[in-house]
Amino acid sequence: MGIFRTVIWVLLTAVLVIFAMANWIPITVTIWPGSVLDTKLPVLILAAFLIGSVPLWIALRAARWSLKRRLDHSERQLADLRAMANRSAETPAVAAPEPAPVNDVPPAPTDLFKTEKP
Repeated sequence: MGIFRTVIWVLLTAVLVIFAMANWIPITVTIWPGSVLDTKLPVLILAAFLIGSVPLWIALRAARWSLKRRLDHSERQLADLRAMANRSAETPAVAAPEPAPVNDVPPAPTDLFKTEKP
């Protein structure tokens, strides 16, 4: 994929150089009344491109920086949660003591009718 991108950039650069050589003529640009600028056409096109692309590049870098900070924060939280999960898995849970058995059965009725025999 890298070779494809390199070929595209080389072709684009070649086309731009050919365009600049073919249009290397001086032009007059009137910025406002009384202010006239004589420049070459490729220089004017490059300046217009930079005026449009630099603010966009700055905005995209700021958004990328913000997203990278959020991603780093989320990765730290995930690492902390994994460490807590591993820690709880490593330490065995303390077993609750077994409750004493409940004896709900009443005693056998052996001495209900005591008879005394001499």
